[in-house]
Amino acid sequence: MKRDDGPKAWLLYALARALIALLRIFPVNWNLVTARVVARIWWYVLPRHRKRATAHIRMALGSEMSDVEVERMALRSLEGLAMLAMDFIFLPHLVTAATWGRYVRLNNMSAALRVMLDGKGALLLTPHFGNWELAGYLLALFGFDVAAIMRPLDNVYLNRYVVSVRRRTGLSLIDKKGATESAEQILRDGGALGFIADQNAGSKGMFVDFFGIKASTYKSIGLLAMSHNVPIIVGYAVRLGNRFEFEVGVERVIHPHEWADRDDPLRWITQEYSHAMEASIRRAPEQYLWIHRRWKSRPKGERQPLPVT
Repeated sequence: MKRDDGPKAWLLYALARALIALLRIFPVNWNLVTARVVARIWWYVLPRHRKRATAHIRMALGSEMSDVEVERMALRSLEGLAMLAMDFIFLPHLVTAATWGRYVRLNNMSAALRVMLDGKGALLLTPHFGNWELAGYLLALFGFDVAAIMRPLDNVYLNRYVVSVRRRTGLSLIDKKGATESAEQILRDGGALGFIADQNAGSKGMFVDFFGIKASTYKSIGLLAMSHNVPIIVGYAVRLGNRFEFEVGVERVIHPHEWADRDDPLRWITQEYSHAMEASIRRAPEQYLWIHRRWKSRPKGERQPLPVT
């Protein structure tokens, strides 16, 4: 990754901060309307993303949907990404210890909170779905020891700003490059480690089913859970309507005793949390990031390549 700290990078950062200052003049829900308008322009200006989103939806859900429904869902997915960017701007100003209840509804959190309060470590997983920034932000706001693995932005100035926002409630951040040692220490200390867990893991990943299609998935999550004997919490943060309102919940808590006697515990864990992420997405599939190249890598010997752009 090339880090950019030159004059052009600073100018881009300055323009972004000026735009953010302008947007904050207006109520957040007005800006969410603007975000959806921008997404519709994006839909026509960048056909590559439109084609990728529709191709992925047809692969995953095409048998259940008409072509018109596929196109509508692809557009809604782009709108969701544009609204997520707007959420990020307003999140630290609106969601505080005193006000979070105005914007967030919690669901099925009791088992996960027991794990977190136990203080013996946990892995927190979520996909590129809804507002995937919110769950970790909220747990840190509640006072839990949470760290998240992130890939730094190439623009050094924008990266500093993004990191400052994410750390505002006490969320710790670990650079994706060389994260192994830090991740191990966090779990040894009884902290919680968060991952966006639907990343394409390349040719060396473990291929498990995701929407019925083999998807390369990182082995590191299962290996960390096994080596530290910690539970895996699969959660989500889904938008309610088109407003700055969300449901944050837990789909599945996978406990160590569940994989202890499996013939292939690593494969079982990886498939189990992938199924849990899929279950969350299926309840609001228009909020999944369908332009994400989840199925880019293919298993060796696959006879027919997938229509992924």
